[in-house]
Amino acid sequence: MEQAGVALVAAGSPGSAEGSPGLTSPACEKRKAEEDTSSDLKKAKLETKALKAKRPGFTDDRYNETSYYIENGLRKVYPYYFTFTTFTKGRWVGEKILDVFAREFRAHPAEEYERCIKAGTLTVNYEAVDIDYRLKHNDLLANIVHRHETPILAKRIQLVHVDEELVALDKPCSVPVHPCGRYRHNTVVFILAKEYNLRNLRTIHRLDRLTSGLLLFGRSPRKARQMEQQIRNRQVQKEYVCRVEGNFPDEEICCSEPIEVVSYKIGVCKVSPKGKDCSTTFQKLNFNGRTSVVLCKPHTGRMHQIRVHLQYLGYPVVNDPLYNHTVFGPEKGKGGNIGKSDDDLIRDLINIHNAENWLGMDGDSDLMLSPALSMPLPSVESSDSQESPSPGDSSSDEASHSKVTVATQTGHESPDMRFDPAKMSRDPHCYECKVRYRDPKPKDLVMYLHAWKYRGPGWEYETQLPEWAREDWEEPLE
Repeated sequence: MEQAGVALVAAGSPGSAEGSPGLTSPACEKRKAEEDTSSDLKKAKLETKALKAKRPGFTDDRYNETSYYIENGLRKVYPYYFTFTTFTKGRWVGEKILDVFAREFRAHPAEEYERCIKAGTLTVNYEAVDIDYRLKHNDLLANIVHRHETPILAKRIQLVHVDEELVALDKPCSVPVHPCGRYRHNTVVFILAKEYNLRNLRTIHRLDRLTSGLLLFGRSPRKARQMEQQIRNRQVQKEYVCRVEGNFPDEEICCSEPIEVVSYKIGVCKVSPKGKDCSTTFQKLNFNGRTSVVLCKPHTGRMHQIRVHLQYLGYPVVNDPLYNHTVFGPEKGKGGNIGKSDDDLIRDLINIHNAENWLGMDGDSDLMLSPALSMPLPSVESSDSQESPSPGDSSSDEASHSKVTVATQTGHESPDMRFDPAKMSRDPHCYECKVRYRDPKPKDLVMYLHAWKYRGPGWEYETQLPEWAREDWEEPLE
């Protein structure tokens, strides 16, 4: 095509430099450049696809790389070797690999990354490189680390409903839904795969790590898309319960203040005129003389919506480590009065987190990557569900049926009920192997916010109410 194009121009186009056979028009040169660029992009995409195919996924090898144990009421993960992978970001192109890691990944000092590069455990496209290697577009960076996960509350995931297309469960607090930051095996999807043999689940929606309650997964792409569409079109009614400070008003209150994300990096929001529309209805259920249980009906799905609206109304969730804090001002952000810029708020949140160790981030960030920050995560007590059997309840007769039931899904693998030193691996270069972390206290792993009921076209699921939602419940003593 390119040769034909040149011949056509040379044969007598008015702007063809007297028809000289060795010259091409600017338009033809531009077209050729665009074709070359397109070819390069296609090549890059194919290379990316090939590299992604080599990246470790959720296979048996991944699930079996470590196991759990229960200690002091916490679910812990034996340390294990893991390969972190990321593709080169545009701003890194042309920079030396060591400079990028020293600046962007502050979990370790530059000397440690230099050692990893020289040892060949920090690679580019799975090949060893020199410390002066300059990153290119589409480079896949891989770093083998000795990984320590943050503990979570040792509460069993209660299955509410399981069939061929859908899984509904009661998620304990403190457990992230998906691998993120310092969590991989201590996540809902890994625990379901390893202990319930429920794999290849499709996300329909998510709950924050701090929030307990109803969580839905599709077992087929079609079902997941169908349920996602219902949620997106606001065909699903959601009901949450929480316990807030003070005596919440008796009348129903609808808060329609817009919410803005102050920082995606650390996961913080606030009420702001620049935010997105947001609406939540609140109704007091009971009051025990000090705190109130409130029914919450979010009509939109903004990040931290219920918690931010309650903060704005002046009735924050009792033990919300983020939005019930004076870092938002002396009135803890009531009425949207914070009294500081977004930059100052983010700076203060990070500083306080470093001291108090509580910032509730759900995703990857510099803070999440730092080994010095072992973050306690809230959790909540949940009652046993009559539908959920204990491990080992499945029988050979039930397992032989093609119909999926709750019983056929359990009994896959159980955690050790005590620490087994024989399973503990240590790495002489691992910073975290040299540090002793204090276990979080139970109160550090509890927040009183629970997804209670979800109802959509032709379906409805609910969990049992948590113990703290009872009218006569009292805050446990320290």
